[in-house]
Parts: sequence; structure tokens; C-alpha cells
Amino acid sequence: MLKAPSRIDLLTKRASMTVGTLLVGVSLLASAPAAQAQSGDERYSAIVMDANNGKVLFSKNGDERRYPASLTKMMTLYLLFDALESGRVTLSTPMKVSAYASARPPSKLGLKPGSTISVEEGILGLVTRSANDAAVVIGEFLGGTESQFAEMMTSKAHRLGMTRTTFRNANGLPNPGQMTTARDMATLGIALREHFPQYYSYFSRRSFNFRGQVIGNHNRLLGRIQGVDGIKTGYINASGFNLVTSVLRGNKKLVAVVMGGRTARSRDDHMAELVTKYLPDVSTRSGDPVVASYAPSTRGPSVAAHVAGLPTSVPLPTRRASSINERVAEAYGSNAAGAMNAITAPERSVIGRDALKAALGRRDAMEIPTSNALAAPRPRVGIPNALVPPAPVTALLGASGWVVQIAATPAEETAREMLAEAKARGGSALSRATPFTESVANGSQTLYRARFAGFGSKADANAACEVLKARSYACYAIAAN
Repeated sequence: MLKAPSRIDLLTKRASMTVGTLLVGVSLLASAPAAQAQSGDERYSAIVMDANNGKVLFSKNGDERRYPASLTKMMTLYLLFDALESGRVTLSTPMKVSAYASARPPSKLGLKPGSTISVEEGILGLVTRSANDAAVVIGEFLGGTESQFAEMMTSKAHRLGMTRTTFRNANGLPNPGQMTTARDMATLGIALREHFPQYYSYFSRRSFNFRGQVIGNHNRLLGRIQGVDGIKTGYINASGFNLVTSVLRGNKKLVAVVMGGRTARSRDDHMAELVTKYLPDVSTRSGDPVVASYAPSTRGPSVAAHVAGLPTSVPLPTRRASSINERVAEAYGSNAAGAMNAITAPERSVIGRDALKAALGRRDAMEIPTSNALAAPRPRVGIPNALVPPAPVTALLGASGWVVQIAATPAEETAREMLAEAKARGGSALSRATPFTESVANGSQTLYRARFAGFGSKADANAACEVLKARSYACYAIAAN
């Protein structure tokens, strides 16, 4: 005979059903696309772009003008990297803090009028804390005044193809005339990686020790999704929460932009959703250049006045448009022109990662003829203001044949100063390493590779690279024999 359920049994069952219904409801809400929480906002826009070929994988309001907020600092950093690349400044160059810059509202480093910060401190201040005072210091240093610097920013943006972007300040603080689009910000994100591979790793810094204060990075996507290596967050009331994200996973490169998020968390969740959804569709081979080729800025004479020892007018090197092969090879520390000539047969074009693999896998990639049939230049050992006579590569490297490279720049002096700074900051890892620069003909241009020799094994070279990477240097270990 079946026992009738008691009142307690019935109440327990009803409560269990109610809880179950609530859990299902919560689960459904949690799995709803994050885009639904964003796209209803009139400030919302987003774009996802394949950075290998420029194909747009997703766009909503991608060409509608929006306020960039602190995404502005991406262009501030672009022009500062440009000054580094062209040899007008070094990472240790001091920049003076004006009363105007010091008075900018947070986020900020709390810089005092009359003090100075180095170029590297300025970079890290923008990348981590998104410091408004440091951004103005950079703008005044490079442009003379912030308004003049904003003109430089806008001009550079238009040359990069960011046709719907106008800048009015260096930090993104509210200004009704400062506008951009998600597409333009994606273009800038790609340009930063393609044009300045030797500085791009700054965007992945998780923290920054500023004179005893540890400053964390505002970008919460770092470490959350495999392959995310930057770039920048932003927020003002008028813009909502903005984010540009770059992903490098294997041979796939993706850049995505979300603007107008209602909260930082919902913006980040939406970005994670977009990256997860569209990364499988990204190509694995690079095509034609996605952004305009790099060309050094022609303005910025005020920089020379700040840098002791530089002439009042600093000639800027020219740089020709480069192929995807050359850009990949240069970014990864190989002899771009020489490697291409040595490994490319007339009937077969070697591109992208194949070019990189072949360039790094050949000992003679350092010594092969260039396209004009001249012998490849021999390296010169250098520290600032003290060069020794040219020496054969084999004599310099000795029996080990392992070197590490930290940069390739059109200005030899910049390469030498970077080596001196790196050696000073590298401690015991570089105590026995020999710095040298090696000139490489790259079409109509000459690049100077900044390298260290004297490593007895691949493990030693890799260990030195790990130390240098921890100090924000791009570093690659290369076998020369």
C-alpha cells in the first residue's frame, strides 16, 4: 500500500522545483550573448578584423563616429615609438613635466611640475595606468604644445587611413571634437604591431614599478584569453567603456574593437565572446599589407631642443614600403633582404612564416649577398661613442654562434644606445655578452640590428632573452652556425 505524501514532503518537492526553475533561468541569462547587453546602447560599436589580410569578420556601427576616450593614447604611443624608431629619442631620454600636464585629472601618475620622466616611464605609464598626466608630458615633449601635438596625431591618423578620426588632445579626456570609429581604432592597432614590433611588447606588460609603486594594467583580457597581447582600454561618460584587443595565436592575428560598453565587465565579456567566436575564421597566412607602410614623422623639432647633444635639426631617415615578407622577417630579427634573396627561387615565392622559418634556419642568412649584388655588411661592435673597427661575423661570434637581438632600426645610434641600456639593465645575464650592431641592406634602406654575442649555448641565449623580456625588450635567440 502506497503511503500518502506528508505535508513536509510536498513542501520540500515544491521548494526543489522552484530552486531548479530559478537555476535554469540564471543559466539561460548567463549564456545569453554579451552583445545583447551592449548593442542596445546608442554608443555601441564594434568590429573584428583579420589582421593577416584586413578582412572584416564582424562589424556593427563600425564606421560610426564615437569618442575614443583613452584609446587616444594608442596614437600618442604611436608617435612616441616613431620618435624612438627615427633616433630622435631613446628610452632613457628625460621629458619635463609642466604645471599643465601635472594638473590633468586621474587616472595619473601624480607627476610634479618641474620633474622629469623617462620615455620608457611614459610608455609604461600609458600602457598600465592610462596616465593622463604622462600622456600630456609626451604630447608637449613631441609637439611643443598639446594642441600642436594633437594636429600631429590627426595628420598621422589620416596618413594611416584613419579618415574619420580627429584628435584634440593627447590623453582622451572629454572634448566634443575628438572622434574616431571602431574601424579606425582597429587600423591603428594593426599599425602599432606592424610598424613597431620592437616596442609592441610593452602592451602586454601586466604591471609597472614606478618609483616604488606597483601599477597594474587596466586591461583584464591579458591572461584571460590565450594569445591576447594588448592593446588598450578607455572610458569617459560620453563614450562608455572602450577596448581594443589584439590576439596572436599561432599564425593567426586578430584585432577587435568594442566601444560603448555599459560596464567594464560587460565590455570585457563581449570582447571575449567576439574573440572566441571569430578567431577560428582568421587566416593563417599574411596577404598584402593591411595598413599603410611606415613613414617617419616630419615634425617634432622641439624634441631636439630637449635632448642634450642632438643638433637643432635632426634628419629623419626614409623607409620604403615593405612587403609582408620583409615586415615579418624584420620583426623576428632576420636579415630581411638577404634572407629573401637566398631562400626565394624564381619559380616559388616564399612568404610570411615560411620566410621567417627559412631566414632563421640558415647560417648564411647573415652573410649572403643582397639584391644589388653587394656583399652583406659586416657587423660592428659598438657602445655609445666607442666603435671598434669592423670585424668578420665569425670572429665576433667565436665558436658558439649564438646571438640575441633586441631591435632593428634605421638609426645606428639608436641601436647602439639601446644596446648600452639593455646591457646596463640586463645584469649578470649580459655581463659577458658583447654588444654589436650589424647593418643590413633592405632595398633602398639600411637597417641596424642591435645584437649581443658571446652565448655558449641556445639555453644561455634563451635565458638572456627571458631577462630582457622581463625588462620590456623584444628579444630573439638566433643560431648563426
